[in-house]
Amino acid sequence: QVQLVESGGGLVQPGGSLRLSCAASGSNFNIYFVGWYRQAPGKQRESVAHITRLGTTDYADSVKGRFTISRDRSKNTVYLQMNSLKPEDTAVYHCRGRLATIDTWGQGTQVTVSS
Repeated sequence: QVQLVESGGGLVQPGGSLRLSCAASGSNFNIYFVGWYRQAPGKQRESVAHITRLGTTDYADSVKGRFTISRDRSKNTVYLQMNSLKPEDTAVYHCRGRLATIDTWGQGTQVTVSS
């Protein structure tokens, strides 16, 4: 079973950038459908971006043009590059990997956008 570990979160000022990583072990992550999700305090979890095994990507309207999801097949890792960050992007970000009946989440990484 694949195991996912997120990293790269932190505190950043509005307008700044962060790159989140979702590193997989235990399976060939390159064939998984992978998504990034976020949950802010008091709010429901929402989908941010996803990437298919073929590399097709899609984004929530709130992050289009600012966030980019990508994968490094040699490292079994999916990234979320976040630019022009806003205070409303503050949340815990999780990655999720799905393949057939397998549905695995990482533990999450905190992103805080504040001056």
